[in-house]
Amino acid sequence: MSSVDVIVPCYRYGHFLRQCVESVLAQSVPSVRVLIIDDASPDNTSEVAADLAREDSRVIFLRHTANRGHIATYNEGIEWASGDYMLILSADDYLLPGALTRSASLMDAYPEVGFTFGNFITLGNRGMTGQIIAVMDKTDWRILAGLEFIEITGSRNIVATPTAVVRTELQKRLGGYRPELPHSGDVEMWLRLAAHAAVGMLGAYQAVYRLHASNMSLGYTAKTWLPDLQQRKAAFDCFFQTCSHVLPNPQQLRRKMLWLLGCDAVGLASTAFNEGTMEVSEQLSEFALALCPEIKGSLPWTKLACKRLVGYRAWRALRPAVAGIRQAALPLKRLARSERGYARPSQVHQSRHTLPAQVGHAGDRFNTAPPRQ
Repeated sequence: MSSVDVIVPCYRYGHFLRQCVESVLAQSVPSVRVLIIDDASPDNTSEVAADLAREDSRVIFLRHTANRGHIATYNEGIEWASGDYMLILSADDYLLPGALTRSASLMDAYPEVGFTFGNFITLGNRGMTGQIIAVMDKTDWRILAGLEFIEITGSRNIVATPTAVVRTELQKRLGGYRPELPHSGDVEMWLRLAAHAAVGMLGAYQAVYRLHASNMSLGYTAKTWLPDLQQRKAAFDCFFQTCSHVLPNPQQLRRKMLWLLGCDAVGLASTAFNEGTMEVSEQLSEFALALCPEIKGSLPWTKLACKRLVGYRAWRALRPAVAGIRQAALPLKRLARSERGYARPSQVHQSRHTLPAQVGHAGDRFNTAPPRQ
C-alpha cells in the first residue's frame, strides 16, 4: 500500500492536538508521516507538538515565529508532502480507525481518482452526530467522474476536509490554496481537482469534525450568512476562470451553479424574514438577484414575495397553520413520487464498480457506525 503524509496546521488548538496526531499514528497504513505546523500559537501548542515529535519519529514539528494564517500554512504543508497521498487535518479534528487504509486502497486500485472523501461525525456540545453523504449509502462507495462530482456539488461544499485524501502529484501539479478565498478555498480546491481527475466517495465514517465556538467558519455564517455566500461566489468565479478550458459547456454549468447559489440566498432571506431581521432578508434577496435575475421566476422567490406581501405580523400568525398543511401533505408527496417512479438517493447512486479486494465493504472490517452517545 502507498504512503500518506498528513499535515496538521495548529493555531491555539494545543488542547486538541494530541488526540488529532495520535489518531493518525494509529492508522494501519504501513507508511505515514505527520507534519505539525504551529502557526505561532499563544497556547501550549509548541510544548504538545515537541512532545509528540520526541515520542514518535514519524512526527515532524515546525513552528512559525509569526502568524501567517491558515492558507499560507496549508500551502507550506503541500510543499513539504512527498508521499503518494496527502491529507490536511486540522488540529481540532481527528481520524477514525481505518480511514487512511480505505482512502489509499481505493486510490491504489483506481489511478484515475484524484481524491477521496467520506462520511464524518460532528462532535459538538451535545455529543456526536453522524453526517451522511446524501447521494450514497453509508456502507457503499463510488467512483465519480469529475464532472459528475461538480454537478452533485452544486452550490455547496459536500466534502468534509478531514476526510479528503488527495493524490500528492495532482495536488502539486494544480497548486495550493488561494489566499483570496480564506473561507471557501476548500470548495474551489475540490472543484479544481475534480476538473482534472475522478473522485472517490466512501460511505464509511472517516473522521470526526469538532464543532466549537472557535471554528473559523462561524465568522462567515453568523448573523447574516452573506459573507459565506459571497465567498462561495468568489470560489466559483475563481474555478471557472482557471478551469473552463477543461470543462464541457462551462457557461451552462456556471449558470446552473449560480442559480443554485441564488436559491440558497433566497432560502436564507426567507429564514431571515421569519426571524424578523428584515434588513438581512433584503440584503440576501438583493444578492440573489445580482447573481441571477431569473431567480424572480423561482418557487422560493414566489414564497418569499408572498410572505412580504402579507407582512411579518400576519405571517407569524399564519405560519403554524402553513406548517401543519405542509406536514399533512408530506405522505401525498411521497406517494406521488413513488408512482412517478422516483427512487431514493441510495437506490439511484449505488456503486457500479466491483469493490477492490484489498478494501472490503465499508462495514466489513471496520466499525462505520457513529459511537453511541
